[in-house]
Amino acid sequence: MTNSIIDTFNEYFDMVPAISDELKNEVYKLRYQVYCLETGFEDPDLFPDGLEIDEFDSHSIHYLIRHKKLGIYMATTRLILPCPNNIEKLFPIEIHSQIDNLDALKHISRNYLGEASRFCVSKDFRRRKNEIHTVPGISEETEKVFSQDEQRIFPHLTLALIACLIKMSRENNIIDWYLIMEPALIRVLSTIGISFVLIGPITDYHGMRRPCIIRVDDLLNGVATKNLEYWDILTNKGRFWDI
Repeated sequence: MTNSIIDTFNEYFDMVPAISDELKNEVYKLRYQVYCLETGFEDPDLFPDGLEIDEFDSHSIHYLIRHKKLGIYMATTRLILPCPNNIEKLFPIEIHSQIDNLDALKHISRNYLGEASRFCVSKDFRRRKNEIHTVPGISEETEKVFSQDEQRIFPHLTLALIACLIKMSRENNIIDWYLIMEPALIRVLSTIGISFVLIGPITDYHGMRRPCIIRVDDLLNGVATKNLEYWDILTNKGRFWDI
C-alpha cells in the first residue's frame, strides 16, 4: 500500500522552527540565494554577507523544511507578526500595494493579523529557475538523487510551506493572513479550495502580484470540502489546527 502524502513527508522531511541564530542564518541564506541571486527581486549588493534580512524579521517567526537524510534545508517561509511595540506599524503589503477593498478588512483585528511572506524553495526542487511561486516540480538532477517516494513530495512543497504558516499561526494566536501573491498561484490554490479575498489591484512587487487576505479557518474549511488528503498535509492530520 502506498503511504499518504503526509506520512511520506513526515518520513523524509522535517518542519524546523528557526529559533536559534544559526537556524535563522539558514533562512536568510536561502532567501539570499532565491531572492537575490536567482530571481533578482532584491539587490545582492545590499547583503554583502549573503544573508537577506529586512526590518520585519525582528518580529517574524521563521520555519525551514529540511531533508532528513541529506540534512539540507530546501524551503523556508515566515509569518510577520504584529509589531509588539507598535500595533499600527504597517505590514509590507500595506507599504507596497494599494488596498481598496476596505469592507474585507472590517472584521480584522491587527492583534491577530499576520503577513505570510518570503516563500522560498531551493532551485534544486523547482522545475525552472524562476518558478519560486509555482507548485514545485522535479528536475532531471533531482531524479538521480531522490527516491520515487521522496519525489512524490516535491509538487506539494508549497502546501508544506502553508502548513508551516498554519502551525506558526496557531502558536502565535494569528487568525487572519495578509498575502501578496502571483495571480497564477492564487488560481492554482483556488482549485484545492483555498479562496483568497482580493483586496486591491495587481502591483509590481517582486513581480506582478495581487494583495489578498484570508482567515485561516476559512482556508482549512475550504480545503476540507475539496480534498481531505490536502487538509491532512496542511494540518499534519489535525495536529496543527483544530477542526
